[in-house]
Amino acid sequence: MEQRELQILWVAVIGYVVSGVVAIFGVVLKKAPYRFVLGTLLLGVLLLSISLGLRWERLGHGPFITLFEILASNVWSFSLIFAFAYWRYPSIRGTAAVVMPIIFIMLGWMTLSSTHDGHFPRSFRTPWLYIHVGLSKLFLGTVLVAVGMAGVVLLRRAGIGVSRFATLPNDARLDELAYRFMALGIIFQTLMLISGAIWAQDAWGRYWAWDPLETWSFITWIMLAFALHWRVTMKSSPVVGSWMILGVFVFAFLTFFGVPFISESPHKGAV
Repeated sequence: MEQRELQILWVAVIGYVVSGVVAIFGVVLKKAPYRFVLGTLLLGVLLLSISLGLRWERLGHGPFITLFEILASNVWSFSLIFAFAYWRYPSIRGTAAVVMPIIFIMLGWMTLSSTHDGHFPRSFRTPWLYIHVGLSKLFLGTVLVAVGMAGVVLLRRAGIGVSRFATLPNDARLDELAYRFMALGIIFQTLMLISGAIWAQDAWGRYWAWDPLETWSFITWIMLAFALHWRVTMKSSPVVGSWMILGVFVFAFLTFFGVPFISESPHKGAV
């Protein structure tokens, strides 16, 4: 990785860390400087955009081949989507105490990953790849916002940080908002699966072949659809709903950050 890209990347990481630490301590101290948190988070997004853009220009392809690129681009999309929710919905800003540690984990994993240049397969040279990847990031990002709210509900019920999350809406309201984001998530994931099938037809001459990533992605879609259906029909409690949201996110995380790098399918990542 070129020195300039790496330097900008590390400054971006510092921006993320500062934003997350201030957000978490803001919840603990019940006095979060929201503008500062949002500003430093957006600064991290901007700097990471520049770093990834320089890499894209140098390599001639987007950041979605190696594990490092996938982690970096998803940190970018996760934080951008959460920044929008943080700005648009002031009442849920305290969920940063749950969301930012997840982004920290991905940042740590990213910094430990090799920054070597990956091979860009010929089958990836299609506009459908960008549509497919973009929709997957929207799906994971919206579910992450829901995870933040679900995490607050579960922490409250466990008796952790009850007073510190007192400024957030009650559990029922958080559950309702979380499932609105989950509903957005299933729209994005459905479109992701459709665009992926179209890309597969162009690349490999078939729409669907039940390879490991396709199978796990479909199972994730079923889990998300089940969670939404269960909440509507069974009127589940916020706690049950929150556990289902976490289950969907964990399964989706394993699907998108694990399966492509251990399978022998055409989706196999260039680790």
